[in-house]
Amino acid sequence: MPAKKHHRDRRGFRSYLWITGIVLVFAIGARVAVYKRSAAIVSTVAAATETDGAASPASVDTADPTPDTSAQKLKGVSFQKTVPNTSTVPKIAPSGMTWIPGGEFSMGAQDAAAMNDVGMKATVDSRPIHRVYVDGFFMDKTDVTNAQFEKFVKATNYVTIAERKPRAEEYPNAPPENLVAGSVVFAPPDHPVPLNDYLQWWNYIPGANWRHPLGPKSSIVGKGNYPVVQIAYDDAVAYAKWAGKRLPTEAEWEFAARGGLSGKPYVWGDEFRPHGKWMANTNQGHFPDDDTGADGHVGIAPVAQFTPNGYGLYDMAGNVWQWTSDWYRPDYYAQLERDGVARNPQGPNSSYDPSEPGSATKVHRGGSFLCTDQYCSRYMVGTRGKGAVDTGTNHLGFRCVATADTRKASGGNPGNHGQ
Repeated sequence: MPAKKHHRDRRGFRSYLWITGIVLVFAIGARVAVYKRSAAIVSTVAAATETDGAASPASVDTADPTPDTSAQKLKGVSFQKTVPNTSTVPKIAPSGMTWIPGGEFSMGAQDAAAMNDVGMKATVDSRPIHRVYVDGFFMDKTDVTNAQFEKFVKATNYVTIAERKPRAEEYPNAPPENLVAGSVVFAPPDHPVPLNDYLQWWNYIPGANWRHPLGPKSSIVGKGNYPVVQIAYDDAVAYAKWAGKRLPTEAEWEFAARGGLSGKPYVWGDEFRPHGKWMANTNQGHFPDDDTGADGHVGIAPVAQFTPNGYGLYDMAGNVWQWTSDWYRPDYYAQLERDGVARNPQGPNSSYDPSEPGSATKVHRGGSFLCTDQYCSRYMVGTRGKGAVDTGTNHLGFRCVATADTRKASGGNPGNHGQ
C-alpha cells in the first residue's frame, strides 16, 4: 500500500519526543499519551506513515463537547430487553469465528453494586444508555494471537508502527539518540505509590514492539497463543484487511460482549466473582506495584483461559484492550439518544478527547490485566477506553469481524489467512 504522510495535528506517543531525557507515558484505562518533563515543548508532529483505512487527521475536533456528568444527569438510566435477530444462522462459519446474531439492545454502562468513585468515573462517558440496532456478523472467538499476526507479517513483510524509526525531518528539535523505534510499556514500581502520577508506572521503551512487548530483552517465543500486543490502530487495520475481515464498530463490539444479556455490569452477569470463580484476567493485589495473580495469571495470559460469554467469545473483559473502528467522543451517546434507535452506527465523524484535544483517538473496549477497582474498572461491560491511533501498548490488542461485505471482498471465505 502506498504510504501517506500524516498531518501535524495527529498526536500520539510518537508526537512528543523529549528534547532531553527519555519519554514517559501515562495511561488511564486505555488512554495513552506522552509527556515530557523538560521545559521546552516539542512541536506536535505526525507518525511517519499510514495504511489504507487508517485514521484521517481531518477527523480531529478541538471543540469541547464534554457531556454533563452531574448526578442529576446520570440518574434514571435504564436497560430494556435485548431483541436478537431471528434470521437464519449461516451454515458455515469462517475458521475461528462465531456468529453474532445482531439485533436491538440497550448500549451503555450499568452501575455496579457498591461501586466506588473509580468505577463510577469509568461509566461517565458511557451515558446515556440508548437503543441501538446492529446487523448480524461473525466475530473472532479470541483476540488475534501472536501466531496469527506472525503469519500475516511473514506473508506481507509488514512493519508495525512501533518498529518504524521516527524520521529526523519530522522531529527537528529532537536529538538523534531519541529517534529510536519503540513503544509504551507498563513498568510497575517496586513499592506502593500515589495514584495521582501515572508516569510512575508507564515508560517508553526503545525496542519494544509486538515481537518484544516488554522491550528488546523480552520475547514471544513459546507464546504463540497469547494475544498480540503493541499494535497501533493502523497495524490492526492492515491485519484485518489481509485476513478478509475488518475491525468491529463500538456498537458491534458491545452487542457481542453482552452475549445476549441486558443491563448486566459484567459480560457474564451480575457478580464479579460468581460463586468465588474468577471470570477474567484482571489485576489483584495492590495497583500498580503488586499483581498477586490470584486469578491464575500475573500480567498477560494466553487467550481463552476463562469461560466464554453467551455467544462463545473469550476474553471480552480483561486480559488486553481491543481496538474498535469508532472515533472517540465523550458526547457521542447523547447524539445517538436524540435520534431514537441508532441503526448500525459507525461512530462519530470526528474525534475529541478532552484530555488531549487535537489527538486522533479511537475507542478501545474490554479492559485489560491492569484493570482494578482501585484505579480502572473498565472490565465492566459498556465502559469505554480510548487511545491515540498511532499508539500501541503491552496491554492493547484487537479482534476482527466479518460481514457479508467482507466475505464478498475476500472471495466468500474470510478467516483462512488469519488462522
